[in-house]
Amino acid sequence: MKAVIQRVRNSKLEIDSKLYSKIDNGLLILLGVTHTDTKEDAIALAEKIVKLRIFEDENEKMNLSVTDVGGSLHIVSQFTLYADSHHGNRPSFINAAKPEYANELYEFFVDYCETYLKMNVATGSFGAMMHVSYINVGPVTIILECENGKIL
Repeated sequence: MKAVIQRVRNSKLEIDSKLYSKIDNGLLILLGVTHTDTKEDAIALAEKIVKLRIFEDENEKMNLSVTDVGGSLHIVSQFTLYADSHHGNRPSFINAAKPEYANELYEFFVDYCETYLKMNVATGSFGAMMHVSYINVGPVTIILECENGKIL
């Protein structure tokens, strides 16, 4: 499971030119799922993300987590994180999980963040053509990958 995490002032997602979801201060999480990912991976990744100390404290040091600042999560499924462009110019997405399985783990990840981590969560719509716009603060962008329940 891969996640691109961006610290944002705000993030909004539109589908068919209509606002679908948005957050203010928090993290935009682009989440990719591969064939071998499990719920254990989703839990480990979610736990790591909400504990990342990437928000500034009163001394302008990145020392606070999204929970410390009362931020929200904007979680968007993105199968293209598993693109393979080694051969030719057209990426292969063979490493991305099949849509049914990817959606199941995506929904589990979202539910875990809401229910167990008590986060305010906004989402995209799995499989839809989405337009995401955001203001990245810093900019701060972190890439995490989890395999077999361990952050790589």
